[in-house]
Amino acid sequence: MTKPESPLRRFGAATIALATVLAVAACGPATDNAADDGAAPPAAESHGAHAGASSAPPQPLRAGERFLELKMPEAYTPAPPEGSTDEYRCQAIDPGLTKTAFLTGTQFAPENVAIAHHAIVYAVPPGGAAAVREHDATNPGPGWQCFGGTGVPGADVEEGNAAWVDTWAPGATETLLDHDAGFKLEPGGLIIFQMHYNLLATDGKPAGSDRPAVRLRLTDGTPQTRELETWSLDAPTDLPCADDESGPLCDRAASIADVTKRFGSEVGEFADEQVEECNEGGVPKPGNTQTCDHEVEEPATVFAGFGHMHMLGRAIKVELNPGTPKAEVLLDVPQFDFDNQRLMKLPTPVEIDPGDTLRVTCTHDAGLRKVLPQLSKLPPRYVVWGDGTSDEMCIGIMAVSPRTS
Repeated sequence: MTKPESPLRRFGAATIALATVLAVAACGPATDNAADDGAAPPAAESHGAHAGASSAPPQPLRAGERFLELKMPEAYTPAPPEGSTDEYRCQAIDPGLTKTAFLTGTQFAPENVAIAHHAIVYAVPPGGAAAVREHDATNPGPGWQCFGGTGVPGADVEEGNAAWVDTWAPGATETLLDHDAGFKLEPGGLIIFQMHYNLLATDGKPAGSDRPAVRLRLTDGTPQTRELETWSLDAPTDLPCADDESGPLCDRAASIADVTKRFGSEVGEFADEQVEECNEGGVPKPGNTQTCDHEVEEPATVFAGFGHMHMLGRAIKVELNPGTPKAEVLLDVPQFDFDNQRLMKLPTPVEIDPGDTLRVTCTHDAGLRKVLPQLSKLPPRYVVWGDGTSDEMCIGIMAVSPRTS
């Protein structure tokens, strides 16, 4: 697979281009997005009690904006692969645009919140639409399985021909952008919903259907409208079983083999790839806290960011040039709550330049496994990077605007 040049480089043996595009930068005043006040989320002990779909009314339309409601034409009943309680299902929908528009707000809404772990909304430009339709037509039922991305060659974020435009977790309210900042959508393009369904409560058995929808806030834009993108900063997850736990999956290699069985070799190999690129000598460092340095290769302005982990996440931080006189904390979530993953606007935009370092640090807690209803029935495991609810991730997603100098 050919991957695009990344504006970031990990300090390590090789580079994996993980920069993705996401129009979630809240660049306007705090009154434009009440959720972006920088307050700490609730304590991590609140993990696991899904807050449900947001019932909050949308903030008023601003001058030149309009809403576009999109809903899948039919419902889908999740069917995880054998031996798994997780399914990633992608479905495509045509927004029917007749002229270019800018996305300035997004509110995703699954119909069946009880089985919705999280969702990602992708935008596919016109050039990738045919590949999406062809892939959809070759898979039975609504949509197709899509662990790790859109699942469509020719419409993939890592290949640079699809964009990640929103992320939803239970309880999330509208992602609202500044009036003059947004993501460009063109006529002939498609929107893809990637739903992560989790059926732990029913041991992987059918638990009803879901018909997801999304409300897009669009504007025609002005000469001053800024196109935004995001940089995805990841770090390894190497979380051993707790001292009082034991079992076959407490072995790291066995856990990676299990991830590979559930999600395929591309996901299963990622844990070792991260260690090689983030840890000196490429040796795993088991523990609650992991970190990774990424070197900036293109000038940009950072406006906002948010952190993504799963149920065992405790804290996430993104720092600029740590350990130097120019050190600055860009994102700090000391009490991570899966149900309150949200964009946080920087008090003041921060300029970054080639040679600068962005460090992401995540802390996970295996002890949470015993107290979370979604995980308490599962056997103990050495937790590595994976797409399932029982696996983990560590991603700091920073919303930026590239600069020419």
